[in-house]
Amino acid sequence: MRRWLHDFVVGLNLCPFARPLLGAPNLRIAVCEESQMAGLRRVLLQELDLLQSSTEQDVATTLVVFPRALQPFEDYLQFVDEAQDLLVESGLDGIVQLASFHPQYRFAGEAPEAASHFSNRAPYPLIHLLRESMVSRALEDFADPEQIPNRNIEALSAIGVDELERRWQALFLR
Repeated sequence: MRRWLHDFVVGLNLCPFARPLLGAPNLRIAVCEESQMAGLRRVLLQELDLLQSSTEQDVATTLVVFPRALQPFEDYLQFVDEAQDLLVESGLDGIVQLASFHPQYRFAGEAPEAASHFSNRAPYPLIHLLRESMVSRALEDFADPEQIPNRNIEALSAIGVDELERRWQALFLR
């Protein structure tokens, strides 16, 4: 996960706010070893609770990684919808934001071979739990944050799918 964060997320500047957290002790990577839906829900709720009961200095943001579950992309998307519902039911909508990443991530309406899909691809299915307050502060001083997705698409397209695939495979060879 850290190699993906270093090489893709920060290395390709897909998230211009990630660099300061890359080696920080308050970046939490929680690996969920569960494979059944009830266990996935339980772990996600535990991580939401931990994030809310911790200070930003202790846990700034959390990546909840699911290496033993949600391999089919459709199953993952269904769980992300459920996770969003859990967020609302927990009273955390507007406090915590979810970002989704999956090894086979595909944006609806994009060609299957589009380079843009790599902006949300990760080695394992994961849900990123972000503090809304941190996101808001980061966006205050960032010019044209709404252009980040377009800049990512342009950058990834310039690199090309073949090179992105090569870099993707290299993540797993080290």
